[in-house]
Amino acid sequence: MKIMDIHSHSWYSGCGRDDPRRIIHAAIEGKIELFGISDHNYGIADRKRKYYNEMQIYKEEYKNDITLLCGIEIATLPHLYDIVPQDIKGFDYCLLEQIDADVSLSFGKLFDFKENLGIKTGIAHTDLFRMAKTLQADPLEFFSSFAKHDIFWEMNVNYDSIHGYREHAYVKELFENEWQQEIVRKSGIRISVGFDGHRTEDYLPERIHSACKTIESLGFKTADEYLLQ
Repeated sequence: MKIMDIHSHSWYSGCGRDDPRRIIHAAIEGKIELFGISDHNYGIADRKRKYYNEMQIYKEEYKNDITLLCGIEIATLPHLYDIVPQDIKGFDYCLLEQIDADVSLSFGKLFDFKENLGIKTGIAHTDLFRMAKTLQADPLEFFSSFAKHDIFWEMNVNYDSIHGYREHAYVKELFENEWQQEIVRKSGIRISVGFDGHRTEDYLPERIHSACKTIESLGFKTADEYLLQ
């Protein structure tokens, strides 16, 4: 398994601040092997092809130091959604947020929603076990359906100023709950890791390393090879 952080934000996101090169350098210094920049769709706005082309330049420029991916975090709430599939053609992946909100454009039709996007898809910072319970779905069947449709699940390990130094409880729960771990293993859902960084001075690559090692030790299927296909 590669040490991966595939959730990061540059100044293309309204909430991000740093030049993409600066966050790439931070990832290299942190010994991250697979690094994805995944700026918000509504932050990139009408610059999606410019953003994509710029990421291709960085891929080539830093290819001897780190493997880079061009991602995008897509808000599924109606007032934030602006995606035209052609605009994200060629992107390495997307991360979907707010899928558990009943007003989400993906709610109740996630798999069709994903197919319409036309790129590899993961779920950002969402407690899927809680979502399964809310929907009164069998957990194993629920997670297996994500695996069947090639949707991976992010372990979001942020701990920074923009998020108020709050940690995601679902990550800690999975890493401690043997029943949940067995569901994840049996379902075959792929797992990714992201710090969700917005400020390089807050970046804690050791949290990425720790999560990746835990995921590997638990025998989970990981998203790194899939993303590099």
